[in-house]
Amino acid sequence: MDLLFFAHLFNGLLMVGMPVGLAVFLTRRYRLSWRLWWIGAATFVLSQVGHIPFNSFLTRLFQIGALPQPPASWHPFFNPVVLGLSAGLFEELSRAAVYAWWAKDARSWRRGVLLGAGHGGAEAIILGALVIYGFIQMAALRYMDLSKVIPAGQLQQAQLQLSAYWSASWTGSLLGAVERFFTIPCQICLSVLVLQAFIRRQAGWVALAVLWHAMLDGISLYLVGVWQGQPWSAYAVEGVIGIMAVFSVLFLFALYRSEPEPPPAQPVAEPIPVQSIPPAEISQDLSQEALDKSKYL
Repeated sequence: MDLLFFAHLFNGLLMVGMPVGLAVFLTRRYRLSWRLWWIGAATFVLSQVGHIPFNSFLTRLFQIGALPQPPASWHPFFNPVVLGLSAGLFEELSRAAVYAWWAKDARSWRRGVLLGAGHGGAEAIILGALVIYGFIQMAALRYMDLSKVIPAGQLQQAQLQLSAYWSASWTGSLLGAVERFFTIPCQICLSVLVLQAFIRRQAGWVALAVLWHAMLDGISLYLVGVWQGQPWSAYAVEGVIGIMAVFSVLFLFALYRSEPEPPPAQPVAEPIPVQSIPPAEISQDLSQEALDKSKYL
């Protein structure tokens, strides 16, 4: 087995393993249960239930002419802006809804970080699973006669894909894990940004999260496409994503809030001592005359 074989496999395993390792660290470091991590993971999945069909529907509207095609001069910016905004709206509004109706106990920086780690972690794990599945397929087809398993009309395309996959540099094959390493901190930052709307009671924080998410996705899409002309190299694109991740981390720690201190315990009033009456005195008070008089009270 060559180095590239292990690099492709390691890329997928890292994409799955990094978010799991981060979750273990955060739950132990902050002594929190996994519940918020799973809520964050569910938030990502639920956001895509609306996001993916919306993008497909929007694309179809442009294809059939229901929406006018933008001028050619807009093309370098139109797709990144639209797709970035759709991602920001669906994911950040989903996050806000979860904070409002599901994760009502997540009202501190630490809990927001764990929820964001679940959101970004679920994305990384899903993509990592797809990478591992693709690796298994490519490994199975690597030394196989494709003409026996691929239809003739798809044979040339399959051969090109297989050749590109197994001729990549080993460093290039790890870029998926590198991107997830940069993206997860961004998702955590976005989670804490949305949380500020509930801590500070200012809805503008959700709008800020939408715009920051749209910028992160839009810039990446622009550099990858530019636009269908001369895209940046994958290494340069990941470098820009890394810079945005650094800004996200700085922003995240600028919003740091320690766990709120428990309210001071209220002083407990001392019980009033009850004076005990000796049995002898009780027996003296309960004379026959006193008992007779009590009948008429």
